[in-house]
Amino acid sequence: MKILQSSEADYSAPVRFVASAECAGLRLDQALAKLMPLHSRSRLQAWLREGRIRIDGAPESEPTRKIWGGERIEVEVKEDPRAVPDEAEDIALAIVHEDEDILVVNKPAGLVVHPGSGNWAGTLLNALLHHAPALAIIPRAGIVHRLDKETSGLLVVAKTLEAQTDLVRQLQARTVHRHYLALVHGPVAGAGTVDAPIGRHPSQRVKMAVVAEGREARTHYSVLERFEQATLLECRLETGRTHQIRVHMASIGHPLVGDPTYGKRGNARAGSLSLLAAFPRQALHAFRLALIHPRTHEEIAWEAPLPEDFEHLLQGLRTA
Repeated sequence: MKILQSSEADYSAPVRFVASAECAGLRLDQALAKLMPLHSRSRLQAWLREGRIRIDGAPESEPTRKIWGGERIEVEVKEDPRAVPDEAEDIALAIVHEDEDILVVNKPAGLVVHPGSGNWAGTLLNALLHHAPALAIIPRAGIVHRLDKETSGLLVVAKTLEAQTDLVRQLQARTVHRHYLALVHGPVAGAGTVDAPIGRHPSQRVKMAVVAEGREARTHYSVLERFEQATLLECRLETGRTHQIRVHMASIGHPLVGDPTYGKRGNARAGSLSLLAAFPRQALHAFRLALIHPRTHEEIAWEAPLPEDFEHLLQGLRTA
């Protein structure tokens, strides 16, 4: 069985294998995972759906097809020529760490991570392509997890396919630890855990919600500081669902300050309520990130200070 090594990756031509006896009896997706260990199973399954994999010259899209050995497998790994490439843009990045495998960025509030509906330019991905053009050959320019547009803080980017696959598997194995500072409305009694599945809101499809048929989601939180009308929490994600902290905190009656989707606006009266009402975004900052380095296999961690607007809000609450 020939296993593709990083030095053999060629993004302009198909990769070809002959399935050996070691693959006999395996499902196609299992055999591909053995043959191409640099790629995640989700990526390989996507290639199956897109018709990029052929067996003995014929397209194959069924991951459960059995492999018996001797089949000629061809994988088209180059990017779809019909896709419109993302443009590199000269956007300043606050780089906390960079080496040959990973890049850690302190994302400011207001920066969208990935191009999408209504935000096709001016994103973190566009900035990454300008900073490191080689990321153009990495899916999603190496981005393996996201922060909401108005959430600030730390985010890791893979600079190689090997590192991206490793980090995706770490996220699945929950060895990437993400800690957030969250200012929520109301008095929180003490530390706790929200263990509630998250899925699409049943009637408002642009929102997420705690729903019985949702995906497993778990957020641990502890109290750092109390104010008259709000509480500063440290939240640790055990899972990484869309809008997880925002949805979970709202579900227990403590929505994030400044959250226009899941939160509330206080009356603009004097004192702390006016400060809370005036804050223009959700008060959420990813302040600590820890993971196992893909190459050295050592645990490494970074911390990012609060952005100026968040710090100013806390100082105002302390003196209100």
